[in-house]
Amino acid sequence: MMEPGAPVCNTCGEAIGVNPNGEMFVACHECNFPMCKSCVEYETKEGRKACLRCSSPYDEHLLHGTEAKQSGNQSTMASQLTDPQPKDVGVHARHVSTVSTIDSEMNDESANPIWKNRVESWKEKKKDKKKKKDHKKTEHPPAAEIPLEQHMEGNHQSGNATQPLSEIIPMSRNKLTPYRAVIIMRLIILGLFFHYRITNPVDSAFGLWLTSVICEIWFAFSWVLDQFPKWSPINRITYLDNLSARFERPGEPCELAAVDFFVSTVDPLKEPPLITANTVLSILALDYPVEKISCYVSDDGAAMLSFESLAETAEFARKWVPFCKKYSIEPRAPEFYFSQKIDYLKDKVQPSFVKERRAMKRDYEEYKIRVNAMVARAQKTPEEGWTMQDGTPWPGNNTRDHPGMIQVFLGNTGARDTDGNELPRLVYVSREKRPGYQHHKKAGAENALVRVSAVLTNAPYILNLDCDHYVNNSKAVREAMCFLMDPQVGRDVCYVQFPQRFDGIDKSDRYANRNIVFFDVNMKGLDGIQGPVYVGTGCVFNRQALYGYGPPSMPSLRKSSSSSCSWCGCCSCCCPSKKKPEQDSTEVYRDVKREELNAAIFNLTEIDNYDEYERSMLISQTSFEKTFGLSSVFIESTLMEHGGVPESVNPSTLIKEAIHVIGCSYEEKTEWGKEIGWIYGSVTEDILTGFRMHCRGWRSIYCMPLRPAFKGSAPINLSDRLHQVLRWALGSVEIFLSRHCPLWYGFGGGRLKWLQRLAYTNTIVYPFTSLPLIAYCLIPAICLLTGKFIIPTLSNLASMLFLGLFFSIILTAVLELRWSGVSLEDLWRNEQFWVIGGVSAHLFAVFQGFLKMLAGIDTNFTVTAKAAEDGEFGDLYIVKWTTVLIPPTTLLIVNIVGVVAGFSDALNKGYEAWGPLFGKVFFALWVILHLYPFLKGLMGRQNKTPTIVVLWSVLLASVFSLVWVKINPFVNKVDGNDLAGTCISIDC
Repeated sequence: MMEPGAPVCNTCGEAIGVNPNGEMFVACHECNFPMCKSCVEYETKEGRKACLRCSSPYDEHLLHGTEAKQSGNQSTMASQLTDPQPKDVGVHARHVSTVSTIDSEMNDESANPIWKNRVESWKEKKKDKKKKKDHKKTEHPPAAEIPLEQHMEGNHQSGNATQPLSEIIPMSRNKLTPYRAVIIMRLIILGLFFHYRITNPVDSAFGLWLTSVICEIWFAFSWVLDQFPKWSPINRITYLDNLSARFERPGEPCELAAVDFFVSTVDPLKEPPLITANTVLSILALDYPVEKISCYVSDDGAAMLSFESLAETAEFARKWVPFCKKYSIEPRAPEFYFSQKIDYLKDKVQPSFVKERRAMKRDYEEYKIRVNAMVARAQKTPEEGWTMQDGTPWPGNNTRDHPGMIQVFLGNTGARDTDGNELPRLVYVSREKRPGYQHHKKAGAENALVRVSAVLTNAPYILNLDCDHYVNNSKAVREAMCFLMDPQVGRDVCYVQFPQRFDGIDKSDRYANRNIVFFDVNMKGLDGIQGPVYVGTGCVFNRQALYGYGPPSMPSLRKSSSSSCSWCGCCSCCCPSKKKPEQDSTEVYRDVKREELNAAIFNLTEIDNYDEYERSMLISQTSFEKTFGLSSVFIESTLMEHGGVPESVNPSTLIKEAIHVIGCSYEEKTEWGKEIGWIYGSVTEDILTGFRMHCRGWRSIYCMPLRPAFKGSAPINLSDRLHQVLRWALGSVEIFLSRHCPLWYGFGGGRLKWLQRLAYTNTIVYPFTSLPLIAYCLIPAICLLTGKFIIPTLSNLASMLFLGLFFSIILTAVLELRWSGVSLEDLWRNEQFWVIGGVSAHLFAVFQGFLKMLAGIDTNFTVTAKAAEDGEFGDLYIVKWTTVLIPPTTLLIVNIVGVVAGFSDALNKGYEAWGPLFGKVFFALWVILHLYPFLKGLMGRQNKTPTIVVLWSVLLASVFSLVWVKINPFVNKVDGNDLAGTCISIDC
């Protein structure tokens, strides 16, 4: 059993162990890099006699000891090279595999699957450990007795190789301390404010007062959920030079980790192939070793247009990639590079650059013409369906019923670039679709890519991008590797999230498309807790985290009944004591069935905590197939922690197996979408997937390089923006109504920090703010129409409370801007769109979410384009009809009518009525100012508002006003006798 606090080997995750004198084994005395004796022996067998971290040569006494041990061992290096099936293929030799073919060839003579052999290897390993304990070496002196001069001898490579890859930059105390103090002060003022509001009701308008108090309490609760996760914001910096010095040493093979890129597209007519092609080209031209990059394009619509355009893109990449790398082009998406309004000769010293750039621009224009011609042909589908060049029908003519398709365009054996160099692998994937199967939209497509990439390339890291998000910084992957490949930082990191940045948005950013406040304020705050949430694109994943494994630092599983399980928090149900084999077999099988233990049983870093019987049960064919599916090749890939594909496997065999793992029935009766991969159950699968990883104990990292890593396209017109927000809010409502709700999910293990839980709670309850927000936006108009108010006559103390609350809100915003660097305009735009989205999209999301989750009714609010204006930001003025526009338009009309009615009433009543009018008009103007961008967008450039929107809004406002005059529900009724007594008789 591994002790809880014992140091573990950074290579295999096992206990480091002790030297013959009983002291902690030290492999490198220069940087104390944690490695066990088994890993050091393996490194010396492979001919590497220098530290993996600092490249300092191992101590001669240490090497002599290991070499003597190797010479005395029957399993020498020479015998391992000649033996085609070595026995020691355990954790220290993960990259060695006996996989060659699939199906029947995956089994040995006794019909046992390949992973059954790994159980035998672990048994062998355990016996070897016992032998090593019995035959300890004492020839070399202990590390503590070796002179310091001997430690330093031969250490000629230092500097950047020993420097950190990243660093945390905490916020200055001068900025953070006042910020926290104001938050606490505002919390205290809120308490006093609510005490006053509750103890001083307004009897003349009790209904209005009660409604306003309930709304204010909800707003305060929402503020707490949003504010306190920003308690400890941090910044990070990376050192790319140190990364190269450590993993790209001259004269040695590159040791940077491989990365599989995922690009998803569905409909090429809505998502133009040229945009997707630019994303693919920017990936293929990355500043990263080409043998380490593989790009998988998922065509979930099985469109022949996507396939043909990708073939053209692969051909154009042969010219574009060497051009980018030769002249260090940024960005490496041709459409956006050639459209830059900058001096492209800046920092370019080669005389041939201008000539080659002009030729490349001409080639790109010709490439665009070819792609646009394909798009024009695809506008009308032939009656007999599409036909490929060889005359055979296109398999995806029926988008809902077609087989799986895979095509490798570029790669190790594919076409090379114009300079004769190798190009990254480019793979087209379209998963199988059949009627009667649930395909889970984008989440299902991403999971299919996970399995395909595991079979074909199996890179240890995955980077997913939307089809309209291109790589803006060619060193973006290196930025992520500074965290993921850091031995200290990267062990528990499940993903590195980059902020989203956008092109094509006007400077005023009327509808807060850039989301600056979220990406530059909230995400920095989360990075100081357990990490940012996953936002769906621009994220580099650790593949092992997607497989449901726990982080390496997860506490060891205990067998004693008094200890606690590291996964679910209770040991009696997960790790029973072994008294009888029959009882233990039943208990282990029950454990396998538990969803809360599905990931923990496959945590390879803790496999030695079980005895041989339990190990064979946990690594059984049944448990693997019930979790990962019926693919022996894929299951074998999950056991390779550092990725890679066995060299003995036939590529044609891998393609067949890749077709198998994207079948529509592959995920049936498995844990895909439940515990593994992208999680199903919400249209915002990104939030749910990141939440599950954090619940397992992983942490994430927020990376903000100076040059934005990725850029995308944002829906900048009002209707599209509201429907984007509607989809996000609907996903949050679905999570709230599911078993994964952060209010009650994931408490057993205690791995999700409380402030992180508050942040996730905020992401799923914010749509419900629409209900009190609409009520609060109606109250000013009601007060103006009735002459009543929600606040009684203010005393001096009450005035101080109101002023204190007002100034604390302003001061919080100012200090937040100070440490985040966000502008005041961005903050105001975010505040405006919070109201616009809250009274429109969020309201419909709540309505649609409850209908879908409780009644099974799926409603869609369609968007219809009306007209577009020419110009740089012409899309901003497109006016589209959608029902989402009706509620905010109604609120605008009602408040404007209320302001007019209030001023008219004050003019009739005289001077005394102007004082009470001020407070009412202030709240009404607050609503109108926040909805002003909506009003401006509704009018368009030429005031072309859809007539139906105006008619519906005027109708609702009129009905509301008439009903209000008749019912007047929030105002106390006046007794007729009292009214008669107050009347003054008039002498006619």
